[in-house]
Amino acid sequence: MQPVQAMNPVNSSTLLRVFSHILLPVFVMLATSNCSTSPTKVKATAKPVVAEQQAGNGVDWHPLPNEQANTYLLECKAAYDSAKQQLSQLESAKEFAENLVKADPKPLLHAINQLDITLDTANGKSGLYFNVHPTAEVRQAAELCQTNLTKLLTDYSLSFLLYTRLAAVDTEHLDAVDKRFVVKMLQSFKRGGVALPAAEQKKIRELSDAITQLGMAFSNNMKNDSHKVVVKDKQILAGLPADFIAKLKPNDRGEYELSTDYPIYFPIMQYAKNDQLRKDMYIAFRQRGYPANDQVLKDLLSRRYELAKLLGYENYAQFATDDMMIKTPENAQFFIDKIDQAAKPRANRDYQELLTRLRKIDPKATRVDDWQKTYLDDLVKKDNYQVDSQKVREYFSYGNVEKGIFDLTEHQFGVQIKPWVTDVWHPSVKAFEIWDKGKIIGRFYLDMHPREGKYGHAAKFSVHAGITGVQLPVAALICNFPGANNPAALMQHDEVETYLHEFGHLLHHIFGGQQRWVAQSGTATETDFVEAPSQMLEEWVWDADTLKTFARNAKGEVIPDALIKKLRKSRNFGKGLWTRHQMFYANMALDFYNRDPANIDLTGLMKESQAKYSPFPYVDKTYFYTSFGHLDGYSALYYSYMWSLVIAADMFSEFERDGLRNPNTAQHYREAVLAPGGSKAAADLVSDFLGRPYNFDAFARQLNRH
Repeated sequence: MQPVQAMNPVNSSTLLRVFSHILLPVFVMLATSNCSTSPTKVKATAKPVVAEQQAGNGVDWHPLPNEQANTYLLECKAAYDSAKQQLSQLESAKEFAENLVKADPKPLLHAINQLDITLDTANGKSGLYFNVHPTAEVRQAAELCQTNLTKLLTDYSLSFLLYTRLAAVDTEHLDAVDKRFVVKMLQSFKRGGVALPAAEQKKIRELSDAITQLGMAFSNNMKNDSHKVVVKDKQILAGLPADFIAKLKPNDRGEYELSTDYPIYFPIMQYAKNDQLRKDMYIAFRQRGYPANDQVLKDLLSRRYELAKLLGYENYAQFATDDMMIKTPENAQFFIDKIDQAAKPRANRDYQELLTRLRKIDPKATRVDDWQKTYLDDLVKKDNYQVDSQKVREYFSYGNVEKGIFDLTEHQFGVQIKPWVTDVWHPSVKAFEIWDKGKIIGRFYLDMHPREGKYGHAAKFSVHAGITGVQLPVAALICNFPGANNPAALMQHDEVETYLHEFGHLLHHIFGGQQRWVAQSGTATETDFVEAPSQMLEEWVWDADTLKTFARNAKGEVIPDALIKKLRKSRNFGKGLWTRHQMFYANMALDFYNRDPANIDLTGLMKESQAKYSPFPYVDKTYFYTSFGHLDGYSALYYSYMWSLVIAADMFSEFERDGLRNPNTAQHYREAVLAPGGSKAAADLVSDFLGRPYNFDAFARQLNRH
């Protein structure tokens, strides 16, 4: 199994983390749209984009050498100016104070919500374009837009005048949804340092600006650093699928230049017989962003530590966990160790099976290395479980997978997915609408195939929040699957699982996007819960009834029951190893953020975590952390993937009991867990669905299932 990827693109702006009431949730890219919910087209004017220097702010709108980029920058500046004016009115307008005296907080709350909508829209488009726009200058403009918006968000989070007005609201007369909105926003103000002296607030602004720039640099270094491994002899590619090799084009010297992009890297790690090729690819993959991101990450850790200390926390991990379900870094560490201990027995058995299989290739082998595990895992499943992953992939063409996921959604939730005719940012992008009972409830984009300069993982981007009576929720799914020019291109089964996982986030965004307040719309729950709905949805790619609705080979033959049975039986092999390796990532992230990072040795700390939690030894000259985007966006919270998985397993037990394709259970799940968005605490959402608090039992059963 591969490392879990982010459900949402990691947000480089710590200010959004600080002032989380408009975060949707903590690490969701706030994305955008105009009222028509399509990428905005603004006519260029003769007026140039000029630099704007404001006292203590340093906002910069310098022109770029591209008309399209400058047109977009003007659009962003207009949104910035509008939001700035709205914030000024919130701080100064007398009617809000007069209404509060009359115990009528609604005008104030709605004005705050309108400001949140403006910022959500503008910040979201910049986040989306920064990661996916095909024009480099537009991506540069989006980066400049994000930087300027972060400065305004800092002003917002440090507005003592607005804070005092909100603090004067009598929450006793509000309903539960409005009360949660006010209480959570006040908490965000306090966590952001609104009550600190002016000098310390000035420092917060400086740190927020620096952290934004460092996060963007970290992301850019990852996106723009795709290493290549040169193969001079085609025989070295032995073991790879014929259709994969056919797509590779030799250069003028007859060499094959293999990039570390996902559609190239993962098949090589799974199928290539040549051990040295896999090792070379592994090292190249884990050198992305190095050495630049080594220093960038050190600076990011230092600025975040300084910010946390300024806000009254011992370290950034304490700040990051403070408003999560888990509450403290100590609880996170306890959880990591508990999961690791629970997985050890199974991991040891898994490892021995890999080693036994390796000795059939190399009788002198004494250990399994990290670059060998995926290849050996595939061989063990073929030998011991009669699952040939190359045969399995014959049933998963990209076009059929997409249709299958749409059909599953329509069956489970009683909705219809229809094409949406709208502007897109690249010809390969497709757009759709979701209808429910004759009414549109949301829209989404699919940007599913790799290209130069594009975000390299799999993620759901929030295009903008859904607000009842104001705007529909819109999201974009950004992935890197085969099939850009050929819907018959074949996918791995785990890619199908990733597709459904990310689509689950998209559904959460839309079903939960019927809210009063931006701060509660869509996936605006605690970060250590937000993965659970999508992790649970992964179960359907193992369900025979579901697979047989779309898994067909080129001859149109449905995937056989016998193959599904073998696939399901092989599923649990390697789960212990995968779980422990995930705890290596979680512990590394926590260790990077739970201390003073002065003189920090990132490689040394990574090695310590790997030695403690992973059965696979460190590989020399690899620097995994320089391309581990979660260290920017999720910071110390990578444990949250496994925490969410525990909850996902518990929720799935309801479907196991009632039937995976039972629409009644799916509707109950939609209404109890997805539809409320962030209007309730995550623990309450789960309790509403299960009829009891969540527990560890279902996860433990899954971990030990044979």
